[in-house]
Amino acid sequence: MKRASGVATRKYARGFAAMQGSDFLYNPTDEHRQLREMVNRFGKERVEPQAREFDVRGDFNVPLFKELGELGVMGVTVPAEAGGVGLDATAACIIHEELSKFDAGFALAYLAHSMLFVNNFYNSANEQQREKYLEKVMSGEFIGSMGMSEPSAGTDVLGMQSNAVKKGDYYVLNGGKTWITNATHADVYLVYAKVEGKVSAFILERGMEGFTNGEKIDKCGMRASTMCELAFNDVKIPKENLLGAEGGGVMCMMRNLEIERLTLAAMAVGIATRCVEEAFNYANTRVAFGKPIADFGQIQRHIAEGYAKTEAARALTYTVARTVSPTTQNRIGTDAAKLFATPVAKEVADMSIQVLGGMGYSRDMPVERLWRDAKLLEIGGGTSESHHKNIMKDFRKMM
Repeated sequence: MKRASGVATRKYARGFAAMQGSDFLYNPTDEHRQLREMVNRFGKERVEPQAREFDVRGDFNVPLFKELGELGVMGVTVPAEAGGVGLDATAACIIHEELSKFDAGFALAYLAHSMLFVNNFYNSANEQQREKYLEKVMSGEFIGSMGMSEPSAGTDVLGMQSNAVKKGDYYVLNGGKTWITNATHADVYLVYAKVEGKVSAFILERGMEGFTNGEKIDKCGMRASTMCELAFNDVKIPKENLLGAEGGGVMCMMRNLEIERLTLAAMAVGIATRCVEEAFNYANTRVAFGKPIADFGQIQRHIAEGYAKTEAARALTYTVARTVSPTTQNRIGTDAAKLFATPVAKEVADMSIQVLGGMGYSRDMPVERLWRDAKLLEIGGGTSESHHKNIMKDFRKMM
């Protein structure tokens, strides 16, 4: 990971931790702080200038994405001895928060690669599989994707119909996936399917016979990340591409869902932070009735409540991050963090548009895009309703 020092971050963002005296939570070590500064500078200098263009185009900026490999953050949770950065869930939250301030769609593509593929793959793969793929996905040479959802199996993921049958040295896969982020550009895919009724995980490569991608799915927000359907028609998967044990896919899946939900919550914090900043800056420069609109109580309420909600979401997300690792699980915490933080992003983005008025509704301002982006966070990685169910289920186990 490249280091950055003396980075001039935004005044407002810099003030969060300083005012709260909570740097121990958001930047627990110098390495975490340097990582935040580095990603913030990359976001400001490289990501923000292209954000509107790729949102309008509904396209994925592959060359820019590969720069994240040069930055050294593709394997943030992979141990240093395996070539990764060797950091933790807090570091993953930092990267997702900072990127989302500038382009949440781009951050989502990073999440699909670094969390859904790289982190998941490393913790489930054997040494031969790591030797074959890990360096390529951490350098950005290969783009990774993960296929779990199906047309009739989203939240009810164990109801998936994709099926693989073992035949000699191969598994023969049939079925399909949908809403698969990065799938339009990916080189390698982590795909879940049932073998004799039990979920297993496989590594597929682009170009395997019988494996095809559908057309890019047009969507409301997060348009700088692309998604499509996957179709499997008698795809022959070498037995060496079975990830983990046959029938062990549920463990692989559930372990990774925790860090996925946590980083989605961090994305929500990044969106909300930027929206509070935009509202604050605009309110102090926009004059109405002879004075800045920041002097009006209605505007002050919007900004103050937006700030308070953002800080609450940030504190919960980073508190939970300290409890999540490959060997420690906290499902109720990650469910709670995502359940709370994701509607905050939507509400605060809406608030920001209200403060900016007509300017906020214009595509010339980032808050309109962030408002559209925020909605997906209440759906992807588990709907809000699924978090309600999970939390109640865990409560009952605790009683």
